[in-house]
Amino acid sequence: MFQINEVLQYEQTLYRILMVFDYYAIWIKVHDDKAFPEFVKLAELEQGFQNEVLKRAADPYSDIITVIPEPGSTAQVKRDENYAAIKPLVEHEDFYEPKARGKVVHQVMADTGKTKQTIYRFARRYWQRGQIPNALLPDYKNSGAKGKKRRATTTKLGRPRKYMKGTGALIDDFTEKLFRIAIERHVLTDKGKSFRYAHNRLKDIYAQYFPDLPEEELPTLRQMEHFYKREYRQVEKIEAQAGKIKLQKDIRPLTGTAVADVLGPGMRYEIDATIADIYLVSDSQRSNIVGRPVIYMVIDVFSRMVAGFYVGFENPSYAAAIQALHMAAADKTDYCREFGFDVTPEQWPCIGLPTALLADRGELMGHQIECLEKGFGVRLENTPPFRSEAKGIVERAFNTFQQAFKPFAPGVVTGTKTKKHGDRDYRLDAKLTIQEFTRIILASVLYHNQYHVIESYDKAADMPTNLQNNPLAIWNWGLQHRTGRLRKPEAEHLRVALMPRARATISESGACIFGLYYTSAELLKLGWMHRGKDVKRPKSVEVAYDLAIADHIYIYCGPNSSDYFVCQLATRSRQFSGASFWDVWQQSDELKHTHADAKLIADQQKRALERQVIDVVKQAEKAAPKHIGLSDAERIHNIRDNRAEEKAKERKERAHKPVEIDTSKSAQVHYLSEPDDDLDFPDFSDQLFGEDDDV
Repeated sequence: MFQINEVLQYEQTLYRILMVFDYYAIWIKVHDDKAFPEFVKLAELEQGFQNEVLKRAADPYSDIITVIPEPGSTAQVKRDENYAAIKPLVEHEDFYEPKARGKVVHQVMADTGKTKQTIYRFARRYWQRGQIPNALLPDYKNSGAKGKKRRATTTKLGRPRKYMKGTGALIDDFTEKLFRIAIERHVLTDKGKSFRYAHNRLKDIYAQYFPDLPEEELPTLRQMEHFYKREYRQVEKIEAQAGKIKLQKDIRPLTGTAVADVLGPGMRYEIDATIADIYLVSDSQRSNIVGRPVIYMVIDVFSRMVAGFYVGFENPSYAAAIQALHMAAADKTDYCREFGFDVTPEQWPCIGLPTALLADRGELMGHQIECLEKGFGVRLENTPPFRSEAKGIVERAFNTFQQAFKPFAPGVVTGTKTKKHGDRDYRLDAKLTIQEFTRIILASVLYHNQYHVIESYDKAADMPTNLQNNPLAIWNWGLQHRTGRLRKPEAEHLRVALMPRARATISESGACIFGLYYTSAELLKLGWMHRGKDVKRPKSVEVAYDLAIADHIYIYCGPNSSDYFVCQLATRSRQFSGASFWDVWQQSDELKHTHADAKLIADQQKRALERQVIDVVKQAEKAAPKHIGLSDAERIHNIRDNRAEEKAKERKERAHKPVEIDTSKSAQVHYLSEPDDDLDFPDFSDQLFGEDDDV
C-alpha cells in the first residue's frame, strides 16, 4: 500500500517514507533541519487515512530528478563528492538505528575529515529529497535573490570604479523614473533610434535637475542597460520596436496555416498583383522600351494551383483584376493554344468561380460585390491595410514565378538605377516583348500546376502518404475525397457582369456616358430617340462598359434585371472609334483644356468688342442733332421714304463699273469639260433624310 520515497501529509507536516517492512515503516520529516528517520506502524498510517488526518501529497523535490548538471561543473563535482562521503551511511542496512548510525558516522569522519554536522546535513538532505544523488546538488537557484530588486540607499551598488574617476550615480526611484522616460520615448518605438542616443537624452534630462553635477557622476550607459534588461520583457521590447504594421505582418507568431481553413478545391481563391522585375520592349518597335509589366495571379488555396493570371501594362486595379478573374473562371485551352501550348482541360481543370475570393481592399469593391455575391454566389474577403501576409500563398508565388526568368532574361531589375561610373543601365538590356514574356509566364504556370513539388504543404490527417505534393494531384484528390466548390458561369455573362458600371443619360441623341453617344435598334424600338414633347424616356439607365474599348456599352433593361442589350458608338462620337475609355478620358480632358483656353481668349475679345460698341454709340450720341424741327409723328411717318432714299444711295455706291473691254478681237474659248458632262452639284438628300432600317 505504501511505496518508498512516497510523500505523506500528516495534518500540516510532510513526511517521506524511506523504507517499508511488514508491520512498520521508516519516514522522516521533509522540511525539518534537525529531523532523523523514525519508526511508524503501518496500522497507524491506515488509521490516519480513515480518520482523514493523513493523505498523500505531491513531492516538493520532484524537479531535481531531471536535473543534469554540465560535465565538470561545480554543481556536478560537489554532488559526487558529497554523495561519496555519505554513501557508507545511507547504504547501511541499519541506518535508522541511532547506535549503528553513530558508528558509521565516526568512521566517515575519520576517512573524509568532515565534521559530524556536515555528514548529518548531507545525509538528512539525501533522505528528505528522495534518496537520490541529485538530492545533494547545491541550491544555486536560490542564490542572488533572483527576481528581487536591490535598492541603493547611501552608496552605489556594484563594484567600485577602477579607471574612471568619481563614484558614479546612485540609482534611486527618481533616476529609474528618468530611465523609464528616456527608454519609452526613444527606445521602445519604431523610429530605429539607438540605445546610446536614448542614454544621451537621459543625461540631458538628468543635467536639468542637477546642473552642477560633473559628467562622471551622471548615470552610465551600463546602468541604464541593466535597468532596461531587468524591467522590460523581451516580448514588450519586440512589439514596441516593430510598430503595429510590421508586428502584424512580419513578427507576430503564426499559429495556423492557410490550408487548415479550406475544405477542398475552389473553396477560396487569392488574387493579388505585382510589378515584374523586368523591362520589356514594344511589340511593333523593339527599340522602344515600354517599362515593367504588371502580373496578376489567382491561386487556389487548397491545391496551390494557378487558376488564372494577367500580364500587361494596366496598373494594379480593378480593370486588370477582372481579366485575371475571367481567365480563372474560363476554359484555358484556347488561350494556351494561342501561345503554342497544347493543353487539355484535365491538365488545367480549374474552370469556374470559387466560393470565396480574398483580395486587397479597393480592387473588387463596388457593384461587383453585389453581382459576385448575389448573382454568382462568391463571397468577397478583403485583407486589412498593409497586411500582405494575409495572402501569403499568392505573395510567395510571385517570387517563385519570377525566379523562372530572372537568371536568363535580359533587362532584369538588379539593385538600383544609380550605377557606378562605367556600369550599364539594366533598362537598356531589355529585349523581350509583352507577348514573349507572357509565353514565359504561361510556361511557368503550366509547370507549376502539373509538376512543382510543394515542400512545405501541410497535409491533413486523411491525405495519403503516396499523394504527390503538386497542385494538380492535390486538386484531383480534393475533388474525389473532399468537396468541389467551383461554380461554372456563362463566360459572356460573367465578362459583362464584372465590367464597371455607370449611369448613362438618355436623350433624342441616344445614350450618353462620359460625353460619348451610343445608339442601337432597341433604343429606336423603345422610342427613346424620337423627338417631340410627348416622347417619354427615362432620364438615366445603368450601363456596363469595357475599359479596353469604347465602341460598345451594355444597357441593362431594369434596376434589378440581368438582361442587357448592346449599343454601338453613334456617328456624332466617331472621333473615339477604336479608342479605350482611358483614351476617351484623356482626350476629353485635353479638349476641356483647349476649350478653357479658347474661352479665355473669347472672353477677352468679347470685352474688346463691347468697348468698341460703346465707343461707337457714344460718338453717335454726340453726333445726333439736338433740335430736329419735326414732330415725333412726322419722323415716324418718314421712315419708309428715308429707307428708300438710303437704299438708292447704297446701290449707287456699291455699283461695279468694269474696265472697258476691247471687242475688236475675239477671245479663245477653253472648255472645262465635254459638252455632254453633267456639271450639276450632287444631291445628297437621300443619304441625309432617308430612313436607315439597320440603325
